[in-house]
Amino acid sequence: MINKIGLPYTLAPGILGAAIGHFTKNKKLLYAGLGASFLMAWFFRDPDRYPPFDRELIVSPADGRIVTLKKVKEERYLQQEAFQIGIFMNIFDVHVNRSPVTGRVLDIWHEPGKFLPADRDDAFDKNEKHYYLLERLDGLPLLVVQVAGLIARRTVPFVQKGDELIVSERLGLIKFGSRVEIFIPAEKTRLLVNLGHRVRAGESPLALYPWQQNE
Repeated sequence: MINKIGLPYTLAPGILGAAIGHFTKNKKLLYAGLGASFLMAWFFRDPDRYPPFDRELIVSPADGRIVTLKKVKEERYLQQEAFQIGIFMNIFDVHVNRSPVTGRVLDIWHEPGKFLPADRDDAFDKNEKHYYLLERLDGLPLLVVQVAGLIARRTVPFVQKGDELIVSERLGLIKFGSRVEIFIPAEKTRLLVNLGHRVRAGESPLALYPWQQNE
């Protein structure tokens, strides 16, 4: 399955290569166009995902490798100590991002910035970003941030403020290799991953946070 955002990128090289190859009788151009279409289809693939059946688990919002894992004082939005988990997506990873919990979108906003390589330590602070402030059904707040990179210069949200989400539901997409950060309140959180671990969006548990009894 190819995400609809990627259809123009997937079809254009093949059509252009076929047209030019037909008129110029140059089969290399045809094969090049078809090859580029195949690569775009691979990049924009959007497979189904199946989350674990446990409402206390917080699953990964992105495919990739964990490059940041630290406790920070998140004062702007969560206004408390939180674990920051950064996931770097290379160009071979699925780039559709997913909701880490079942809940709703409290707010969503865009912040302009630079386009430094996404694996740099200062990429989160300096690069362009899309923020998603989420709330689990029991009231637990979470912050998910799409971070643009050197090649990935556009983040595409699939949701709006007020939307209700099921865990693993599609949240957005980043075009061409980048990273996603998630902030989880530190108190009571039990981390289930370490630096260097590879994770899958919508399936891999990142942490466990006990269900709050205020339903």
